[in-house]
Amino acid sequence: MTAISLGPSPARRDALTRRIRLLVAATITYNVIEAVVAITAGTIASSTALVGFGLDSVIEVSSAAAVAWQFSARDHALREAREKTTLRIIAVSFFALATYIGIDAVRALAGTSEADRSIPGIVIAALSLAIMPFLSAAQRKAGRELGSASAVADSKQTLLCTYLSAVLLAGLVLNATLDWSWADPIAALVIAAIAVKEGRDAWQGKGCCAPAAHTPAPAGAATAVADACGCKPGCTSCS
Repeated sequence: MTAISLGPSPARRDALTRRIRLLVAATITYNVIEAVVAITAGTIASSTALVGFGLDSVIEVSSAAAVAWQFSARDHALREAREKTTLRIIAVSFFALATYIGIDAVRALAGTSEADRSIPGIVIAALSLAIMPFLSAAQRKAGRELGSASAVADSKQTLLCTYLSAVLLAGLVLNATLDWSWADPIAALVIAAIAVKEGRDAWQGKGCCAPAAHTPAPAGAATAVADACGCKPGCTSCS
């Protein structure tokens, strides 16, 4: 007997959709606050890293807003129809973020500016490092079960914000205590490369795979079908 993937039931799908909507709303709300605090603190301290972190929050809001637009549709077929457009928006957000981080890191390494110590910046970076991993993991889990590449891609955008928070926190602390101004831009270049990869994956629709729910298939039926993310039946792990 061969098997085909049915995916979650309609009731479960609706529950996952509601969960993703709530997680996206929480992500947008937090990132708006984060952007205001980071850009304000960065401007006061002349910190390009902090300002860049704030702009990353703005980009993440655009990514989450795209997912919110997709999942605002009540009809499942319409949500699926919006998937490709949402992925394109997320991919462009990744590319824009990578470009800004890369340019900002090169400028910092060239010594074009020196930032002052920023306690508010350290606080917001530490808060983001504590909050973002949970939002990312929850949305990624729901997106994978639902088979939504856009929800998973947006969760990776949130996860990237976690990495940026760690880099920013380390850079601000090292700058405040040891004057190691080079540590932050070096790590930022690595994150920029990761952002390019994630942007490429989002553009290609990669990154998720719904857990397989199987049922015996009639004789002569196709032995494999792809889920909404282009994954084959039986795939339970995602890139």
